[in-house]
Amino acid sequence: MKKNILVIGAGYAGILTAKKLAKKFKKDDAVAITIIDKNPFHTMLTELHEVAANRVDEDSIKISLKKVFAGRKVNVVLDTVKTIDFDNHTVVGENNRYDYEYLVVAAGSKPTFFGVPGAEEYTHKLWSYDDAVRLKDHIHNCFRKAAAETNLEKKKLLLSFYVVGAGFTGVEMVGELAEYVPFLCEKYEIDRELVELVNVDVLQRAVPILPEKLSEKVERRLEKMGVKMMLNSGVCAVGENFIEVKKNSQCSRYSAGTVIWTAGIEGSDITNEAAQNLQSVGRGRIKTDSFLRSLDNEKVYVVGDNMFYIPEGEERPVPQMVENCEHSAATCANNIHCAITGKGEMEVYKPSFHGVMVCVGGRYGVARVGLPNHMFNLPSFFAMFAKHFINIIYFVQVLGWNKIFSYIRHEFFTIRNCRSFVGGHFSNRTPSFLLVALRVWLGAVWLFEGIMKIVEGWLTAPKLTGFFGGAASWYNSILGVAQKTAEAGVQTDAVSAATSTAAASTAAVSTVQGAVDAVSSATGAAESTVKAVTDAVSAATGAAADGAVQEAVKSIGTAIMNFDFLGLFRLIFVSGKDLSHSVLSDYAFKIDIPLMNGFLNRFVLPHDSVQIFMQSFIVIAEILIGLALIGGLFTTPASALSLVLQFMFVCTTGLYLGTFWMIFAAIAVLIGAGRTFGLDYYAMPFLKKQWKRLPIVRRLYIYND
Repeated sequence: MKKNILVIGAGYAGILTAKKLAKKFKKDDAVAITIIDKNPFHTMLTELHEVAANRVDEDSIKISLKKVFAGRKVNVVLDTVKTIDFDNHTVVGENNRYDYEYLVVAAGSKPTFFGVPGAEEYTHKLWSYDDAVRLKDHIHNCFRKAAAETNLEKKKLLLSFYVVGAGFTGVEMVGELAEYVPFLCEKYEIDRELVELVNVDVLQRAVPILPEKLSEKVERRLEKMGVKMMLNSGVCAVGENFIEVKKNSQCSRYSAGTVIWTAGIEGSDITNEAAQNLQSVGRGRIKTDSFLRSLDNEKVYVVGDNMFYIPEGEERPVPQMVENCEHSAATCANNIHCAITGKGEMEVYKPSFHGVMVCVGGRYGVARVGLPNHMFNLPSFFAMFAKHFINIIYFVQVLGWNKIFSYIRHEFFTIRNCRSFVGGHFSNRTPSFLLVALRVWLGAVWLFEGIMKIVEGWLTAPKLTGFFGGAASWYNSILGVAQKTAEAGVQTDAVSAATSTAAASTAAVSTVQGAVDAVSSATGAAESTVKAVTDAVSAATGAAADGAVQEAVKSIGTAIMNFDFLGLFRLIFVSGKDLSHSVLSDYAFKIDIPLMNGFLNRFVLPHDSVQIFMQSFIVIAEILIGLALIGGLFTTPASALSLVLQFMFVCTTGLYLGTFWMIFAAIAVLIGAGRTFGLDYYAMPFLKKQWKRLPIVRRLYIYND
């Protein structure tokens, strides 16, 4: 008989608990894992304000449960749980009854209204996907109606927004709205002075979990954005078009067209119902032992917002935040696995939180991060960076590459109104059809290079010795290495015999000519450079034997940079002429890597067959890259391979600056350039559809939507 593990709720804690359980019982067919939720998706509750204020698309905060658990032994059930029969180990939903051996309560929270009259009826909530979408539409409608309203008082009423709550959610919501209002005002031609934004809370300062210094920063930022802070002020009542606020024991009424309630949370309905049968504290938080089991029932585990647990040595219970959901999910999964299998040891819950972060709009944030005993504050840019990085860490656990790609696209590549901490610099605003000509030209150049190498015999005879070695000699000659080499005895005969001066010079010409040919073959150097270098060395013919080679070398070109980085690599930048006569095509850049040189000298150049193999690979790659880019088929891998070849050339023969455009062109057409007037328009959707059907692809999330 199978042992059933039932997880109630697909929030942060529930979804991670189910995934970790599935991993632990991957090969155990005697265990069945079921997760129940009323929605077919997981909602990113911490990002609701971004949708409500129209910074990102509403779909960006939804994660399909079907995709999350694809290829995993987790049964996803859509139902609303009504009650739990702890005695009979049964969960009762609207549609069915579910038996369990072990139960995980991860049903999350809902807003609490503290008994304030009218708060539940007349306010907009921000605690679900539907809440965020409704609020977004409502805000737009307020501005639409205000634009057409001729009565000034009614116009002001439509444009008055009160956010109740100055904790995480309240501050982020009012900050997001304050950032969005100027764009709405411009769109609907409304004077910004007519819009009223107020943040109300009984708290003494905003986000009190932060140090006082950071709270002050948050308040100053909000005030700078046009938000009026009403702290130390409790809400007495809320009506259809008003809000009553108590300050200094006196309630005052204010006109309020929109009141957004973010003042606090309590356990969900089913958690509150369960709390009546299990030991609990206020707002439906169920008490647990150190193993996250209910104090009344060892078969019931509680995680995330629903748990009430004070770790040993601490004075306060674990906070209701995402990091607690992540940590408690891991502990819960481990302990259930131990309880069922009898293997391993039960784990005591000892969370180690790494700080908090608050966004005030998409461009500004504050953060207090680090280790429990070593916290430090981050400036705004790094605070926002940390926020996005933490989100990505969570997405890796939930939906891997699929969600990471989606998140980056929504937060950076398609961001609206430049509302990001990096502005709109990464946003894809350039129409892709403008890249077609660049893509085709880059492909044509690669195709030409490949065909010319075939004409030069690259498929039949070894060429790499001259290709690489000649280029190295040319760079060394400009850097003054030739004289040192002569002193070492390599060119002793050429320099020592005066009667052989002409022969030495001729050899020098031959060497440099071969070197420049090698570099030119890889980089497309101008013929003028080749001629200039050849003439410079030829001019040394007839000179005195002890100065011929040195003067020839000196005349070849100019060394601009020769920087050695700890022997790992060397950056070389030279010109084939003196600087006063140099043009762009005379400048060459090379990254000299000893490790790569050693590999070539030991395993490639001594063997003709290996040389021809590598040459054939280069030729075929250049032709295929060219054809792919011209046709717009597999543009991304073709562009990536183009960059790989260019990097290989930079590290072997070097590149003239006149050829560097190919690197930048490959970067420009790297993503999506083949979808416009290219075969990728037809091929990629088909291949993507087939790719997503593979079980291992769905299980590893190695696809994007």
